Amino acid sequence: MKAVGYRQSLPVTEADSLIDIELTDPEPSGRDLLVQVRAVSVNPVDTKTRMRSAPRTGEDVKVLGWDAAGIVLKTGPDVQLFKPGDAVWYAGSIDRPGSNSELHLVDERIVGKKPVSLGFAEAAAMPLTTITAWELLFERFGVMPGKYPTDASLLIIGAAGGVGSILTQLARRLTSMTVIGTASRIETKDWVLSHGAQYVIDHSQSLPDELRRIGIPQVSHVASLTQTPLHYPEIVELLVPQGKFALIDDLGQSDMGLLRRKSISFYWEYMFTRPVFATKDMVAQHDLLCEVADLVDAGVIHTTLGDHFGRINAINLKRAHALIESGKARGKIVLEGF
Repeated sequence: MKAVGYRQSLPVTEADSLIDIELTDPEPSGRDLLVQVRAVSVNPVDTKTRMRSAPRTGEDVKVLGWDAAGIVLKTGPDVQLFKPGDAVWYAGSIDRPGSNSELHLVDERIVGKKPVSLGFAEAAAMPLTTITAWELLFERFGVMPGKYPTDASLLIIGAAGGVGSILTQLARRLTSMTVIGTASRIETKDWVLSHGAQYVIDHSQSLPDELRRIGIPQVSHVASLTQTPLHYPEIVELLVPQGKFALIDDLGQSDMGLLRRKSISFYWEYMFTRPVFATKDMVAQHDLLCEVADLVDAGVIHTTLGDHFGRINAINLKRAHALIESGKARGKIVLEGF
């Protein structure tokens, strides 16, 4: 089968940073599905892994890619949820070979049915970021879905990115929270507004000043999706006492003690936790992907596809990695077919 991978960690500008390769077709076992990959999308975790993680001992190449949409070709003997021919979408597991390959093995418990109303490219844009946003909002923060009166407010730092684009939709359409997104360019501000944010502020400026400008001096929840160490002192300042703070990147050398005086609750969201540790509730990712598929088909949630970069090959994947590394990506970058 065709695939795209790398033999050593290199800057994306290097010719061999990603290469086209041929691999042996895999066979499913246990609860695995063998999926014919139709489309994939690229996430910051792809670029970070490429630069930080060499192939494991005994591996000639490392294949990246987690978001995927495709068709089930075969199933392992213990599979209960799917059958050959089913159209699926999923985000895979970081401790297994990636989805940048014609055929891919994935545990059925982290796979959902693909939205009927979306093509494979549109669907591939969503799983990893949807799982991240859903877990952050409804599990880490403990927000209850429903349109009931509330004074809760959510600031999403990096709202134009992949996670921010779906988190904005989930918070605005499934809850009554006031949703404030950050963006620094005209096109990204328009993107954030199009996904339902009531307000957009500029994260290149002082965040507390920007909030005061829109008449909301403090917020109850902050989801920091990018450059958290840069914004951390301001996040502590703009959160209400007993507020909630969640992030998906790193804190760096930030002082956790700053949260103590306000009794701020702190949460880390890492959507690979369930598959990596095979937790007892691992199937929750299957359930939420199926629920979101229904929301998409009902027109409540929309794809976050930002750019389509053509076929799945090394040249196009390098273009996608470069755009993500530039920090100027809007929504998700998708590739389709081999």
